[in-house]
Amino acid sequence: MKIQAVIFDIGNVLLTFDYFIAERALLSHTGRETAPSIEELHPHRMAHETGTISREEFIRIVREAFAHDGPEDHFMELWTRIFQVNTPMLEWARSLHGKTQLYLLSNIGCIHHDHIFEEYDFFTTLFVDGIYSYKAGVMKPEPRIFEMAQTQFGVDPSTTLYIDDLEENVRGAESVGFIGHHYDPARHDLFERRISSLSFS
Repeated sequence: MKIQAVIFDIGNVLLTFDYFIAERALLSHTGRETAPSIEELHPHRMAHETGTISREEFIRIVREAFAHDGPEDHFMELWTRIFQVNTPMLEWARSLHGKTQLYLLSNIGCIHHDHIFEEYDFFTTLFVDGIYSYKAGVMKPEPRIFEMAQTQFGVDPSTTLYIDDLEENVRGAESVGFIGHHYDPARHDLFERRISSLSFS
């Protein structure tokens, strides 16, 4: 099968990330022994990633939850330094650049979006376009965000590979006709073996 476009998730595909890095750094700064519960912060993170609360409101909520009383710039430094480049996937994407259209589709809030686009220039040099949940107002695995990708990118789902680290997101993509691949950043070798039967143009 010939693939004419590839859509990449960002987290744990192009970049690995670990929220516990930020959590540990914030606890070290504040001297608190325990972090806010996942149940406490998760709804606010989802709201931030769908754009239903502002950047300022999200920062206020998280800073209060961790009792962070330093400058906002200090908080932002701790909150954003959670990413590392997944070099094997980035090199694979580079190998397609110029012959296959490459796109991004990510559940992400404006804080991390702005940080990674400033930190890593390949997001603007390798990829033609992207859809981000905080702008779209909808998150994966909802089929609607994949339908938006089809329309905005102008791609044929039947010849478009979608790569994501979460199975439910892969199923969401497949529900609207994309060729889905569930990706494990610890097994990039398995990914390359599984797609070896595909050709790219």
